[in-house]
Amino acid sequence: MVAETFPSDLSIARQASLKPIEDIAGEMGLSTNLLEPYGETVMKIKLSAIDELAEAPKAKYVVVTAITPTPLGEGKTTTTVGLGQGFKHIGKRATVAIRQPSMGPTFGIKGGAAGGGYSQVVPMEVLNLHLTGDMHAVTAAHNLLAAMLDNHLHQGNELGIDPHEVTWRRVLDVNDRALRNIVIGLGARADGVPRQTGFDITAASEVMATLALADSLDDLRARLGRIVVAYTRSGTPVTAEQLGAAGSMAVLLREAIKPNLLQTLENTPVLVHAGPFGNIATGNSSVVADLVGIRSGDYLITEAGFGADMGAERFFNIKCRTSGLTPDAAVVVATVRALKAHSGKYAIVAGRPLPPELFEDDPGDVEAGAANLRKQIENVRLHGVTPVVAINAFPSDHPSEHRVIRQVAEEMGARAAVCTHFTDGGRGAAELAEAVADAAEEPSDFRMLYPDGASLREKIETIATKVYGAAAVDYSPTASRQLDTYERAGFGGLPVCVAKTHLSISSDPSLKGAPTGWTLPVREVRASVGAGFVYPICGEMRTMPGLGKRPAATRIDLDENGEIAGLS
Repeated sequence: MVAETFPSDLSIARQASLKPIEDIAGEMGLSTNLLEPYGETVMKIKLSAIDELAEAPKAKYVVVTAITPTPLGEGKTTTTVGLGQGFKHIGKRATVAIRQPSMGPTFGIKGGAAGGGYSQVVPMEVLNLHLTGDMHAVTAAHNLLAAMLDNHLHQGNELGIDPHEVTWRRVLDVNDRALRNIVIGLGARADGVPRQTGFDITAASEVMATLALADSLDDLRARLGRIVVAYTRSGTPVTAEQLGAAGSMAVLLREAIKPNLLQTLENTPVLVHAGPFGNIATGNSSVVADLVGIRSGDYLITEAGFGADMGAERFFNIKCRTSGLTPDAAVVVATVRALKAHSGKYAIVAGRPLPPELFEDDPGDVEAGAANLRKQIENVRLHGVTPVVAINAFPSDHPSEHRVIRQVAEEMGARAAVCTHFTDGGRGAAELAEAVADAAEEPSDFRMLYPDGASLREKIETIATKVYGAAAVDYSPTASRQLDTYERAGFGGLPVCVAKTHLSISSDPSLKGAPTGWTLPVREVRASVGAGFVYPICGEMRTMPGLGKRPAATRIDLDENGEIAGLS
């Protein structure tokens, strides 16, 4: 394992030699008239940059994904940042595009999302705490719509909304399990209509997903108007536009739609924008950030949440369908210890000590869990994209175990590279950068998994059988009725975003590796019409996380100099 003397992420970040953020923008081809400074280290980029950069050469487009996550963490963001830095070491210019961290995980178990070690986005405190307030703008816009909805009920319910068919909950960017299910409107008659509802975390808001998929301010305004918040007693959908809320929501998001510009420890440009949940939404950063980044260097590297069966599948079939951009290569991050976990031999629980046997030299255990890597490589190839396996190395690994991963990749026809970017920065990802550069030169055969015109059931079943390895799909009576309703309402042309556990390729988090022969259970289906997708729910999805027994919030404080301490 990493030696105890290895400096913390925060101490490494504070020793960084940052370039003036205007210089970082200049290297991307962004003139000062396109920039809006937020302090000395962050810039917002005006949307007019998309048109002004339109004649610049187009970058190679690379998505970073991974094997199925484990509680250990595979270092996907760290690899994304390290790869961006690695291109500089082979004489290429790269731009990185990632999601904005949610403060819920930052103060919970996971910690921040700036990368780690010597492959970080800086200033990491700014990134992980508020940034330019985009999360708060999403929270405000979402809750304004909730307030307008409840006010409509209180003021006579002219639209005939069925209070039992209200689907719009409130959001907050804090882990708070006590708010998952609540009753509102208690008290006097003037305090509103009593009904049961709840809170989700802001990252799970449809407004967040809508922000991430909009390609302009006008598009955002139109999408906000299409958000469905409830149904009438006759089953007709009720939208934000009908409630008169969409315009004010757009006003609250007018600045939030502009991407944020930061840099890495080695001064590689980083676009940080939007943070949609990876379980029930796309789990990808924004379309507008990519439309800027695709014209700002030789390579644009973006990250997709969770494994290739989730974030990458949604990147290919939802985000690329919306943006019109086509990827040139995909990086699949794998670690020795995660593949050992997929062997099913180890009990690994977040926040608890790891089994000592996990660190023994055992290539057999790596091979036993390699079915997951094989399937995730296959999932990338299903979309006609060339995969590259990034072997994210830890000091506790053994060369024999790395050889197994490399051999599996080669058997699947994929390039592979061992990476030490956590300890060595961009220099440790130079081999990966070379492999990605070679892969991106292969002729592109990118394709969507399903056509727009397929039925919602056909789309769900295509993903279930081809990506997840399921044998069949079972729809509950409720899900079947909902699918029929959405088809009649004209939502059938939307892509689907399957909401399932991220801890298995299947819908059962206890199944490791690459299980087959199982049935995907669809218990209900919801429509994110503003964002532009339908999401079938397969299992229990927590959209408001809770805090652990000893959350990170207990360790974060101000030191005697007023500086932030304990942030990770």
